[in-house]
Amino acid sequence: MASISKENNGGQRIQFTGADGKRHTIRLGKVPQRYTEALKVKVEDLVSASITGHSPSDDTARWLASIDNHMQTKLASVGLLASRSTATLGAFIDQYIQQRTDVKPSTRLVYARVRRHLINYFGANHALRKITPGNADAWRLHLLEQGLAENTVRRSCGVAKQWFKAAVRSKTLPDNPFADQVAAVKANTKRFHFISGEQAEAILDACPDTEWRLLFALARYGGLRVPSEALGLKWTDIDWANGRFVVSSPKTEHHQGHESREVPLFPELLPHLREAFEQAEPGAEFCITRYRDKKVNLRTRLQWIIKRAGLEAWPKLWQNLRSTRETELADQFPAHVSAAWIGNSVVVAVKHYMQVTEDHFKQAAQNAAQKSSEMSGNERKEETESKTDPVASSSICRDLPEYLASFMSSN
Repeated sequence: MASISKENNGGQRIQFTGADGKRHTIRLGKVPQRYTEALKVKVEDLVSASITGHSPSDDTARWLASIDNHMQTKLASVGLLASRSTATLGAFIDQYIQQRTDVKPSTRLVYARVRRHLINYFGANHALRKITPGNADAWRLHLLEQGLAENTVRRSCGVAKQWFKAAVRSKTLPDNPFADQVAAVKANTKRFHFISGEQAEAILDACPDTEWRLLFALARYGGLRVPSEALGLKWTDIDWANGRFVVSSPKTEHHQGHESREVPLFPELLPHLREAFEQAEPGAEFCITRYRDKKVNLRTRLQWIIKRAGLEAWPKLWQNLRSTRETELADQFPAHVSAAWIGNSVVVAVKHYMQVTEDHFKQAAQNAAQKSSEMSGNERKEETESKTDPVASSSICRDLPEYLASFMSSN
């Protein structure tokens, strides 16, 4: 929290502890008490934003848009803002990353990669205000020319857009040069792959032990993410009596209400869980214990197991198992139900997970053949009935009323 105090000359000052853990002072001179108190609220919001890495409130953002260069310089001198005129790309990015204490290690790795791309292209000392939308377009094209995949470039643009949005919010920049960059990741259907039940069983037979079979089954039949969700599963998460289990998801935990989800104990998964439970050491906490070491490369191990089963590895080893399961579930349950069990949204499921399989084509062809057969049968039935019905088959009988009317009038 910030505090207000008076100096010997009657002027007022605001003191606070910043994100760097140091005590900072903003000297205001002789100003009204109400002005100082209002400024204190804004300072506290900026301190909170710098510590958490979040943007300041809308009210504070509007206030920042109205301040003059003198106040902006004061705030910049105590680390609450970057100087409008002197902010450089490297310093701004480093400050942003340092403030984001809320992000996961995997996100920090992404930040480091995008920082490297930006610094290599623009230079660490490049003035932030000199980066234009045209420069952003050129940077994106440069990444593609370097051989980066389209989706990798899109993700990088999304991170850059996020960073520069923060610069706009803090009024370090008037506009976001990356605002028009496309960040949404495209679905790459070429990397889709459906792992059939027969293939899954062959792989399970090739697994070296019970825990590997469970690990594979959790992905293929439970739809869990590997390694995060599968290795995080505990025996206390299993509700044997009610036929379900709780999955804690590090990937979605920052979304309120999506920290965890309940998943049914599917009949294909249940035997592998029971087998592992029966073999677990007394007091074991996690369902998977032997493969928790980060030095164990689960992807490489799975490739070896797939080869041992006499199959070829598919493009996205673990994700394709999840998408296969969601495709199966979507054929049996409403999309919102299968998405809830897998742990994504219906939009993401349709775009990145659900696949059109050979079984879909076979089923469609069978349905068409069956319908055609039924129609032919109905036509044959109608033809048979017309031949056996003397009234229906006789043109004389059909025209009898008209014939009688004509006969009566002529007589």
